[in-house]
Amino acid sequence: MTHEVFNQVPPLAGHDVSAEAVLLDGLEREGAGWAAAEVRELGRLAGTERAQEWGRLANEHPPVLRTHDRYGRRIDEVEFHPAWHELMDVAVTHGLHGSAWADERPGAHVARAAKFYVWRVDAGHGCPISMTYASVPALRKAPELAAEYEPLLAAREYDFGLRAPTTKRGLLAGMSMTEKQGGSDVRANTTRAEPGADGTYRLVGHKWFTSAPMCDVFLTLAQAPGGLTCFLVPRVLPDGSLNPLRLMRLKDKLGNRSNASAEVEYEDAVAWRVGDEGRGVRTIIEMVNMTRLDCVIGAASGMRLGVTTAVHHATHRSAFGRPLAEQPLMRNVLADLAVESEAATITMLRLAGATDRSVRGDEAEGAFKRLALAAGKYWICKRWPAHAAEALECLGGNGYVEESGMPRLFRESPLNSIWEGSGNVAALDLLRAMLREPQAVDAFFDEVGRAGGADARLDAAVKEAKDDLADPAAIEYRARRVAERLALVLQGSLLVRHGHPAVADAFCASRLGRDSGAAFGTLPDGLDVGAIIDRAAPEEA
Repeated sequence: MTHEVFNQVPPLAGHDVSAEAVLLDGLEREGAGWAAAEVRELGRLAGTERAQEWGRLANEHPPVLRTHDRYGRRIDEVEFHPAWHELMDVAVTHGLHGSAWADERPGAHVARAAKFYVWRVDAGHGCPISMTYASVPALRKAPELAAEYEPLLAAREYDFGLRAPTTKRGLLAGMSMTEKQGGSDVRANTTRAEPGADGTYRLVGHKWFTSAPMCDVFLTLAQAPGGLTCFLVPRVLPDGSLNPLRLMRLKDKLGNRSNASAEVEYEDAVAWRVGDEGRGVRTIIEMVNMTRLDCVIGAASGMRLGVTTAVHHATHRSAFGRPLAEQPLMRNVLADLAVESEAATITMLRLAGATDRSVRGDEAEGAFKRLALAAGKYWICKRWPAHAAEALECLGGNGYVEESGMPRLFRESPLNSIWEGSGNVAALDLLRAMLREPQAVDAFFDEVGRAGGADARLDAAVKEAKDDLADPAAIEYRARRVAERLALVLQGSLLVRHGHPAVADAFCASRLGRDSGAAFGTLPDGLDVGAIIDRAAPEEA
């Protein structure tokens, strides 16, 4: 033994991940206070060493593609580590997938968002969970299919394996749109759909990204005689035979490694039409919008994990004679990370509340969401990579090694900005919504205006944002700046009205008042950083 080991940070385990005021207050405010007990239960499980180990193992042992069996027969299966199945089972049994659609209680979608947010032990398995949730509103465009599949998509039973969908206890759904030549431009898709006499279609073509290819059914786009159309494609046909969806290879991705993403070829794959021919984008956009909400939730969740880990490390690690968390510059960094995290969380809860109310027929909330979701998806997902990098840096060299978990968090962080429309797509969608639905602009500023007069910095920023929109048709070049400003004034308004005063003050000073630098850790003087950091500290075991 050459030395004594000391000044080491204990593992961050045994805490309640859901024990954060901004989450629990928002849960109540957005109409889902009745779900607090289940959110807390899942939060305690997420903080356990056992659940964290599942996340580690699922990423250390990524999925493996098996195209053929030992006899040379085509099987197109993907093998996952047992830890993946543990993660999926928890997510499904807690209703993180499609169960909210079967829950008539007001706030059901908010409760589901909160649970998705706290179950942050692995991002990869969240992909099929999210797509299953998002598939339901699109599938409802075909009432007969919805009647058959929706109860299984909402069932709280994880039933893995390739079997005919209607013989299973529960189903998972995926989405398969992107092709080599098109990327985000799905109207450039070349996959063909030929109608048959029995009402089904046969698909021939390819998909460049099919996430979670072991889902039971997929929503996909193909060119039917009437134009681009949405289809439901099962992995296994009703007679038990495999539908010819050929898995060509799995993607070797930067992050999200626990989840399989595949290149797929359709060789006369059987499909059922969802919605009218030629209206495929309009049909599947409901699914896209729901997965965009989950992009925001996932980014907010990742930020919370990053700042919690950083505060925990700084609390237990000393340098230059005192704990890092007591040193002024580190306190500036930690507080800045915490402000960003709280702004993201309070926004995602408001978007979940708008989603819940809009699916129940509230048109004003639907109009608000059309702008707010695009702006939130753009900005919050854009902020996560910088946030993850800064949180990692708080751990120094210890954060750069895989055992800390921070490299995995960092690798995950760019995905949500890319998924379901990269930054440019989200910003341009925002402009299209303004032009097509002026009432959405009114609804957005009605929401933001509820904080009018409470903070002069916010009032000035709202005026600037309105001035930006004087001619929406002429601002495509500045679309990202417009999206950023709208997201910031929404976050500022929510924090001023509902957030902790110290957090709201710091946000308005640094994000709206421009009294800060471009990097994290440049908050101005005079803020109550102690109160902000305390709110980000994990509840110790």
